[in-house]
Amino acid sequence: MTFGLRLAPQHRVYAGFAIYSFGMGNIFPRLPDIKHAMGIEDGTLGLSLIGTPIGTLTALTLAAPILERVGFRRALLGLVPLLSIAYAIAVHAPGPLALFLMLIPVGLMIGSVEIILNVEADRTEFLLKRRIMNRAHSFWSIGFFGAGLFGAALAHLGISPQLHLAIVVPMVTIGIALFLGGYETAPSRFAGNDETAPRLARPTLPILVLVAVTLSAMLMEGASIDWSAIYMRTVFDAGPFVAGFTVALFAFSQASTRFFADSFVDRHSPTGVARVLLATMAAGVLLVFFSPAPLVSMLGFALLGIGSSAIFPLAISAAAQRTDRSAAINVAALSQISFVAFLLGPPLLGFVSDYWGIRSAFGIGIPFIILSLLTAGSLGRTAASPVAPAAGEALARAHEA
Repeated sequence: MTFGLRLAPQHRVYAGFAIYSFGMGNIFPRLPDIKHAMGIEDGTLGLSLIGTPIGTLTALTLAAPILERVGFRRALLGLVPLLSIAYAIAVHAPGPLALFLMLIPVGLMIGSVEIILNVEADRTEFLLKRRIMNRAHSFWSIGFFGAGLFGAALAHLGISPQLHLAIVVPMVTIGIALFLGGYETAPSRFAGNDETAPRLARPTLPILVLVAVTLSAMLMEGASIDWSAIYMRTVFDAGPFVAGFTVALFAFSQASTRFFADSFVDRHSPTGVARVLLATMAAGVLLVFFSPAPLVSMLGFALLGIGSSAIFPLAISAAAQRTDRSAAINVAALSQISFVAFLLGPPLLGFVSDYWGIRSAFGIGIPFIILSLLTAGSLGRTAASPVAPAAGEALARAHEA
């Protein structure tokens, strides 16, 4: 049974990314309030947040066959509202250990939704014979931008994180019903092809080089999401609205770049685009690290959003184009290692903040950006065709073994 608005396949994909990220993004502007209520330091908060990546990595490794049996439509319509409910429950945690445990099921749902939406974006891209992957991820950033603004506004009004996250639940549920009620899964790229990849794909040397390209973007994106609000509150004693707006600003700049990234990659080389983005990210890190004023830091976070926007999709395309092994195996090997950096790195930066200050948690990105610049040539001089075996489908097939 279908219900809700009638939309084109790509518009349903865009809506799915936006609603999902709005549901998961509302907690981040409230992390300073959660930290204050628990009376803990950055390192302890970071350890608590590791519950999410543990669940996410577990789902990315094990969930694909289960999701196929349940059905992508049924799973997506149920998991996104359940994700917002799980977050609303998690913010009632009385202490860091309870928060850690409550975030594990959150991570399981995030990993499962990531598989569904990325596969659907990839299949829809193949169906339409044109690129939509970066644009789909721009809508993830748009949803996160909305979450940052909404969270900043409610924090400014003095509404507790518990009530705030409870309000998000019906918003997400209504959004899913309206925009995804008519969702039907797109046909697979690989119909009739039984090739699968191992659950843990061994990286080759060229894949490790591509991992090096992505490390800085994955680390700085996660750090900006997790720590930008706390940075603004700690360094400048900014109010809750300014802290939350900084999260939204990062997401907005990332969304804007991702929205137009596909056309830039088509006109210029992936290597050239990546180097411009990495230089922009380096400028953002330096501004955040040396910033004398809140507005300078906000500009730095905007540059971090631009710089981190399209590095990982470019690396995924480069991995899928390699001919030494199947696209599924190469994409799986790259994704597994890069996602570890994205998910585990930012929470562990809490310990860097405890010992050297929260500015250093961002300054540590400079050597990773230098590494990415040195290895960016591995992205190639031409972009992958949207009809080639690419990111989402290959990633899902890599976890079906």
